[in-house]
Amino acid sequence: MKPGPQRLADAAGRLRTRMGAAFPGSHALFRGHDLHAELGQLDWMALYVFGITGRQPSPQQVELLHALWVYTSYPDARLWNNRVAELAGSCRSSAALALPAAMAVSDATVYGGQAGARALDFFLRTQAALEQGASLAVLVETERRRRHLSGYGRPINSHDERIPWLLALVERLGLEQGPHLRLAFAVEKLLVAERPQLKINYAAVYAAIMADLGFSVREYQAFRIPTFLAGMAPCYLEGLERAEGTFLPVACEAVHYEGVAIRRWENYDESH
Repeated sequence: MKPGPQRLADAAGRLRTRMGAAFPGSHALFRGHDLHAELGQLDWMALYVFGITGRQPSPQQVELLHALWVYTSYPDARLWNNRVAELAGSCRSSAALALPAAMAVSDATVYGGQAGARALDFFLRTQAALEQGASLAVLVETERRRRHLSGYGRPINSHDERIPWLLALVERLGLEQGPHLRLAFAVEKLLVAERPQLKINYAAVYAAIMADLGFSVREYQAFRIPTFLAGMAPCYLEGLERAEGTFLPVACEAVHYEGVAIRRWENYDESH
């Protein structure tokens, strides 16, 4: 809803917030707590999650959330988002531009954040429907008719090497009984019975864990932004080490062009 004149007038010249404020020379508030006196000893991940959700995660949850990022920190410049970071380095851009650009394209529809957000939304809706007595098979089939079922299937190799490590940690931390995580693998069982290549991938496991930790879709989207960051910085720095402009160059003869044919400059009509 667009704000009316009165709402705009009420907001003019002031900022109402429940998130926090800085008082230079005195203190800073973070969601109603003194950042230095009360929250200063928090792990950075715990502070980040508290900022997003308003809840302080347990030590076990913090360890798991760290792992979600660590296990997929691949410094491989062939990956779509890391490629942006290394290309920026090859072009001698700054880290402040390179890394945010790479993180921005991480929100991709197929491979990145949008896929995880759709998976999380599906798990939340499906779990709620199951608790009302719905059939999982019917829910999955209905979802597949409506849209692509995100979180299942993976290019190149359907075996996701990250998942066994993540599940082992989940079990060690005693967090393996989450209903959304169990749901994610129940969905996989239905899918692979029909198409064996539709094995669960990291996005679905990630999303299911976040659902079990109480994250909404919007909170997940805010949390996952730095997921690949640790793998991007090495790519950017390696791009700086290369000769400028030599990252994955493409020879002109390798480009197949089907557009307008070459035109000679002397035939150009300046009146146009």
